[in-house]
This record gives sequence, C-alpha cells and structure tokens, in this order.
Amino acid sequence: MVPEIEGAWWTVAGNPDLGKLTGDKQQPVDFAVWQAADGTWQLWSCIRGTKCGGTGRLLHRWEGKRLTDENWTPKGIAMQAELKYGETKGGLQAPHVVLIGGVYHMFYGDWENICCATSRDGKTFRRRVNPNRRTGMFTEGVGANTRDPMVIRIGDRWHCYYTAGTPKKEGAIFCRTSTDTRNWALSRIVGMGGKSGTGFCSAECPHVVAPAPGQYVLFRTQRYGQDALTNIYHATDPMDFGINTDKHFVGTLPVAAPEIVLHEGQYYIACLLPSLKGIRVTRLTWVKRR
Repeated sequence: MVPEIEGAWWTVAGNPDLGKLTGDKQQPVDFAVWQAADGTWQLWSCIRGTKCGGTGRLLHRWEGKRLTDENWTPKGIAMQAELKYGETKGGLQAPHVVLIGGVYHMFYGDWENICCATSRDGKTFRRRVNPNRRTGMFTEGVGANTRDPMVIRIGDRWHCYYTAGTPKKEGAIFCRTSTDTRNWALSRIVGMGGKSGTGFCSAECPHVVAPAPGQYVLFRTQRYGQDALTNIYHATDPMDFGINTDKHFVGTLPVAAPEIVLHEGQYYIACLLPSLKGIRVTRLTWVKRR
C-alpha cells in the first residue's frame, strides 16, 4: 500500500501574529490536526523563530468548521514551555493528538523529553504532571533532542514513534510501547540510515499509518522548504522499517512534516507550505503495488 496525493491543495493556516512575541523569521512547522468534541477542527503548530526566549518555540492554535475549509481562524498562542515542570524554555515541539477513552491526549516534545497533556473537549489541554513534578515521560538523553512524537494503537499496545539523536549524533526513529500511555517500555530504533542518511535531521516527523490490517506505512521527512522531501517505507512489522537498509523503501512525496487524517472514509494529508509560512491539506489515496 503506497500513498499518492489526490487533487489540489488548500491552505488552512498561515504565519500567525504573535503580538510582541512575533519573530521576523518565524515559521509554523510540525503540527497536529484533529476533530474536537464539538465537531470543529483543531490545528496546533510549533512556531519556531519567535521571541519567546530560550530556543524560540511555542504552540499556536487554529480552528476550522470543516476539514475541507480554507483559512481556518487563528485562536492565538495555545501553550508555552513551563520551566517549573522541567521543560526547556522555548522548547515546545511537534504536538500529536489521539482520542483515548473519551479523553484527548496531546503528546509533545519539550526539546529533551516526550510529554503529555489531556483534554475533555479537545480544545483546552492540561499538562499531565508525573509524581516527580515533571511532565517529561521519557528521553533518549540530554542533547539527543527527543522530539516529534506520534502515537498509534497496534494490537494491545500504544506505539509512540519519535525522533532523536543516537550517542553518535545520528538521526533515528525510535519507538516505545505502552498499555496505559504512562508507563513506557525501553526504546528501540525502528528506522535509520539507508538512502535517507544518518544526519541528525535525517529522520524527522515520523508518522505511521495502517491503511490495511497488518500493513504499516512510515512517513519520514528529510527536507523542509521548496525542496521538501519525505521518504515512504512499508513493513508488516511495525517495529522494523529498516536500519541501514532500503528493503522497506517504497517511494517519496514532495512534502514536509506530513500528518495523515482519516475522516468519514477519506484519507487526507496535511503538510507544511513550501514557503514554510503555513499549512496545507489535500486528499490522499492508497495504491497497491507488488
């Protein structure tokens, strides 16, 4: 099963006005799209290059009535790092939202850790603070820049795929599993190397989809901007998309930071604008290849 873009793009979000925190070179980057409890569509994006201090990143929110609408309404800054919970100043990155048992779970990075916040309505989120008064659930270590989480249910466990650097500063896609989203197994590298390379940013924005039972497709971004590139891998084992091999490689898409959404039987793909000044959406289809 190989993904193909179907139809024209429409822009849902632009480069937001952050007031006094607006940066001259700010860019909306890694984001999440989901439907809230009231039926509206929500989009939260990491905005980098802001004047919030630290590493310059925060989360901004938009809202749309329908997924197919253009130019969703900006709703302002949604979240900034909280140092009191151990988060890196200006370090919030790459949210991803999953509805679990009637509760929306937002997984995000704080520059060094993967964290979680929850919500009943899918709009207002509250950090899930651990017994140690920290939000970080796990990390690959100081300096690894553990980031870009996405969570999917496979079998009886939640699988969290994310990006981090190895001890050799090589970019890799890791996965941890959990039955409750609080206690996570030890990490395992599930994808790195091959034609995508081993640079620190060679395994960005991992996103895994199961378009058919027992078939798993990994989207792995290589480049942002006008020359955006995401490599696609297909496997029947969700814990093995290839390490220093291209045996699972099936193609590419000219997009960056893709988010795949299934709504009313139709797949959609959202990604960054080539200008890095907003986010766009179009339909996605799947083609069977031998």
